[in-house]
Amino acid sequence: MALTQQFARVAPEHLERLRTGTGEWDPGAENLLDTGWAVWGLIRFCRASGADPGTVALLDRAVSGDPDGDIGFLDHDGVYDGFTDPPRLLTPTAVADIARGLDALDPGALLADLPDSPDAASVVCGFGPWSDGDVRAHLLEHLSAMREFYREAAIHGQCVVTWID
Repeated sequence: MALTQQFARVAPEHLERLRTGTGEWDPGAENLLDTGWAVWGLIRFCRASGADPGTVALLDRAVSGDPDGDIGFLDHDGVYDGFTDPPRLLTPTAVADIARGLDALDPGALLADLPDSPDAASVVCGFGPWSDGDVRAHLLEHLSAMREFYREAAIHGQCVVTWID
């Protein structure tokens, strides 16, 4: 089973109910996002290509969450199976900051130096052998999905929980 990057948008009030044991983990399919390995490949490419360190930090924070969130109450199979690091939380303020940062990115400029060859692009992104078509389109598709996901969470004042499954 491959590890993939997971995200959930959750209202702060729902997290509080979970924390006190009076709620159930079910953010709904519309509030979940799985970016597979794509964002990790984008981050790896950005590091290798000398992208602005602020951009790399933004992308890393978007997938890694903030280290100081107390969400040990999510230690159950629906979110955390104990195989990888525990989930991390981004508060509504952090989500809004990340959403603004993601919206300010120019994806074309960000990927300008990505090789055109799928094999070469795959190598620089750390994907290994590639047989799924255009690596650039793959990265853009998942970056766009993550941008929209964070934008919606910011609009609704939601937290984002990140984890690897």
